[in-house]
Amino acid sequence: MKYTQLGRTGLKVSRLVLGTMNFGPQTDEADSHAIMDAALDAGINFFDTANVYGWGENKGRTEEIIGNWFAKSAAHRDKVVLATKVYGNMAADGETWPNHDKLSALNIRRAVDASLKRLQTDHIDVYQFHHVDRRTPFEEIWQAIDVLVQQGKILYVGSSNFPGYKIAQANEIAARRGGTIGLVSEQCLYNLAERRAEMEVIPAAQEYGLGVIPWSPLHGGLLGGVIKKEVEGGRRASGRAADALANTTIRAQIQAYEDLLDKHGVEPGEAALAWLLTRPGVTGPIVGPRTAEQLESAIRAAELELSEELLTGLDEVFPGPGPSPEAFAW
Repeated sequence: MKYTQLGRTGLKVSRLVLGTMNFGPQTDEADSHAIMDAALDAGINFFDTANVYGWGENKGRTEEIIGNWFAKSAAHRDKVVLATKVYGNMAADGETWPNHDKLSALNIRRAVDASLKRLQTDHIDVYQFHHVDRRTPFEEIWQAIDVLVQQGKILYVGSSNFPGYKIAQANEIAARRGGTIGLVSEQCLYNLAERRAEMEVIPAAQEYGLGVIPWSPLHGGLLGGVIKKEVEGGRRASGRAADALANTTIRAQIQAYEDLLDKHGVEPGEAALAWLLTRPGVTGPIVGPRTAEQLESAIRAAELELSEELLTGLDEVFPGPGPSPEAFAW
């Protein structure tokens, strides 16, 4: 496994990030633990989760599964760079009680302590804002974070789903406060089929020294060989991928993508991950395996070298917006 620095920090993380959103809803605890064991054995040291994972009445369950895995061995926690998130409503299901969501100082304090308890650890390595909170000023947010850093409960802070201007705003306010390192990572939707992040988010992240952590690298399965699987009688597309394939233009684009990769003898899902690893500013994509086999495929992708001919072909099938600001300025 290859490693890189997380943005401008001294923190070394693997170039694949283990996403855990399926742990609980899709994958039971025993299989989730087996996947984490296999990821660690393969050298993946960056694990990502969120307090709301498990969803609905089971929100928090994913953190509990990870916490139970940490409890099995002190070496597990020692080797893992742990990232979780705050923003979603964690009040009892069905309740809309105030201050149980978003980024107020009160909710950040409450959410950190609850996550630490579920995760069975004394600190979170990268604490991420899951979304922009338009009502809470960054002065309040950073004041709350400063306290948690001083208490040793968190080490670094990242964002998720932030537009470029919010990355700039957050880090400019952090710089004015002094003593606050600010955001060190941004977790955004970015893949071959969805390249809008190249317009503003990734340039802002690079300018401010944030590592970019793409989520949904296969775009909900659309880039994982979905048409080929249909033809071969395998798992049919569902959710976002099925909706996209209903559009004849998108279906033709995905067919061209799969044909290109078939010509080069490369698996679609592995190519999509490998492509992200070639992109400027990308620390590593989040892979969210439901099974051990899916994890093995992702690990192969981390070692895959894409030829210049193939990279050019991928750009032709999925053209990006172009350099910023030229792409939108003229």
